[in-house]
Amino acid sequence: MSYFDAASSAPLHPVARQALLASLDEGWADPARLYREGRRARMLLDAARETAAEAVGCRADELVFTSSGTRAVHTGIAGALAGRHRIGRHLIVSAVEHSSVLHAADTHEAGGGSVTQVEVDRLGRVAPASYAAALRPGTALACLQSANHEVGTEQPVAEVAALCRESGVPLLVDAAQSLGWGPVEGGWSLLTGSAHKWGGPSGVGLLAVRKGVRFAPQGPADERESGRAAGFENLPAIVAAAASLRAVRAQAAQEAARLRELTERIRARVPELVADVEVVGDPERRLPGTVTFSCLYVDGETLLHELDREGFSVSSGSSCTSSTLTPSHVLRAMGVLSEGNVRVSLPAGTGAEDVERFLEVLPGAVAGVREKLGAPAPAATVRQDVLVVDALGKRCPIPVIELAKVIGNVPVGGLVRVLSDDEAARLDIPAWCEMREQEYVGEEPAERGAAYVVRRTT
Repeated sequence: MSYFDAASSAPLHPVARQALLASLDEGWADPARLYREGRRARMLLDAARETAAEAVGCRADELVFTSSGTRAVHTGIAGALAGRHRIGRHLIVSAVEHSSVLHAADTHEAGGGSVTQVEVDRLGRVAPASYAAALRPGTALACLQSANHEVGTEQPVAEVAALCRESGVPLLVDAAQSLGWGPVEGGWSLLTGSAHKWGGPSGVGLLAVRKGVRFAPQGPADERESGRAAGFENLPAIVAAAASLRAVRAQAAQEAARLRELTERIRARVPELVADVEVVGDPERRLPGTVTFSCLYVDGETLLHELDREGFSVSSGSSCTSSTLTPSHVLRAMGVLSEGNVRVSLPAGTGAEDVERFLEVLPGAVAGVREKLGAPAPAATVRQDVLVVDALGKRCPIPVIELAKVIGNVPVGGLVRVLSDDEAARLDIPAWCEMREQEYVGEEPAERGAAYVVRRTT
């Protein structure tokens, strides 16, 4: 079985396992106590904090451990907003942030605050100028991930941090995906991470808050972790998290170069092996082991099951893998194809032979899914010189499949009107037009759902 979903959770690093087992024997006592067992636990906790702080690039007294990366994000955003509430209640986030950031933004907005969501380009990257335009006198905090969790695109954190610093606004960086590869450059103010993303145990996050940043911990007071993370520290897991972070960093440069070669292989070969594929994300400024592509006319959930049967564990941002039947907010913000989406994120140690076998299996898996979905004939009628495709009640990727089947039935310059009540069509039909060099005219109201108008240009 080839596990290709390290962006969700990396396999436990051998060093993490060793440190976890050792500290179960040595680090079970309360590190706040002054007796021998407590002092021993305190020494382990202090050493872990020093190790993690060195990897992050901050002082040890600026870093606390939390119960998860999500908790670190929520604590960081809430504390920074509360600490600067007299300045204002305006929060800036990018449209492709992790859901933990966006959920915190929703909570802030529901409580009377305001939120500006900065858009991204088709590669998933924000423009620093867009953050500069969003800054205003009442801005309390800005958030920007270091690298995207779905498509791997790295963000211009240093440039955005400099702009925020000029305006006196702290920048919180969600570094969950990138921290195992290296420190985040630039003058960030707050930073969060998650141990299971770099091969540490789950249930450990970290939050760094630079000295001088106004920060007011929310919730009941607690003496643990500088009052920023309540509850008894999970010391064995913390020790394992810090030890594994140091271990992966020691091999990061070498492993990054090796994984980049493998993902470049996937990026180049998939469009050659499978027709009608869009490889998404920045081709250069991206995480070493992550590559994402979307296949036209493919049900993403079915494709993932097919690949699983062939021995490959991959992830997807396709709307078809969601109970809500809405596309990934990341893919939607980028304006790229969402149907048949596959994210391959290679863990450290992945062999070239595993990637080659994946490339051998993928074409057949895609062809099989397309064959299953291609059976229904499109329901098409001509109405006022416009070909109308009735795809109401049909879910992704059927509306696009039916559009593709009938586009050749209209003359060049002619129109096709696709009726659909699937939210994914709002993203996938324009993306299909971009890929197939057809003109997307726009969306029109309809009795049910919406009508998506396409002009044949080739």
